[in-house]
Amino acid sequence: MSKAQRATIDALMRQAPFDGGLAPEQMRKDFEIQMTSGPAPAGVRVTPSVLGGRPALTVEPEGSPAAGTIVYFHGGGWVFGSPATALQLTAALVRRTGVRAVSVDYRLAPEHPFPAAVEDGLAAYRDLLDQGVPADRIVLAGESAGGGLGITTLLTAREAGLPMPAAAVALSPGLDLTLSGESMTTKHGVDPLFTRADLAALFAHYLAGQDPEQPLLSPALHADPTGLPPLLLQAGSNEVLLEDATRFAARAAAAGVDVRLDVTADVPHVFQAFEGMLDEADAALDRAAHFITAALADPVG
Repeated sequence: MSKAQRATIDALMRQAPFDGGLAPEQMRKDFEIQMTSGPAPAGVRVTPSVLGGRPALTVEPEGSPAAGTIVYFHGGGWVFGSPATALQLTAALVRRTGVRAVSVDYRLAPEHPFPAAVEDGLAAYRDLLDQGVPADRIVLAGESAGGGLGITTLLTAREAGLPMPAAAVALSPGLDLTLSGESMTTKHGVDPLFTRADLAALFAHYLAGQDPEQPLLSPALHADPTGLPPLLLQAGSNEVLLEDATRFAARAAAAGVDVRLDVTADVPHVFQAFEGMLDEADAALDRAAHFITAALADPVG
């Protein structure tokens, strides 16, 4: 693995650190430009669709797709982002697995604060089941806030009595809106993108005055993961959100869940987005794809 590549990515991210004090409209515009200015992803077909009553993008491999569906949730702190901003990551998983993905345009804060995104995640999963897609042929995946949304979708699906999907993959997930993890302090300045203060300003839009000390807002602290399907949590050691992943993984393991915690050294938040620029990104995506294909190859019952 290349120290030079890691240093280049770190310097690149420090040129445009996140500003949580910007208006949501400006955050959305800036992020959309940043994440969609490159070429369209190769090796996939992308078509507009609808899932759970929300707009979506269906991303399919160029050849015949393998059995299964990835439900993908984009990042953006529950305030910005879209299926288009996550398209490169979604396509990376589709190419590696051969499985189609449906990326959901869930509602965003501040217009739609908690629990709107969680309701949309559950509606998307329920819609697939209602279409006749077996639960054991579905994998939930997402990055950052979307990774957290995948976990809370599992929790709400379990409470609704729905069957669990085959697995879930969370890339640098946001799982603690109390921002109480030690990594918020120990990784301050090491993280080239976020600070606790900027995240607090961002998450305030989603919280809308609600108490973050509850399972669907801070599952790393308060959720009961009992009965969840196999989980893969990936994070970088340089991110302030590191302990969101490590603490939830510990809770899941204590509850008897098959959970894999995959921490890559000296890389930032959602480092997987640097596919083709960072060896660690490609390797992590390869591991995530292997996890997904293995889960779909071992249907329950």
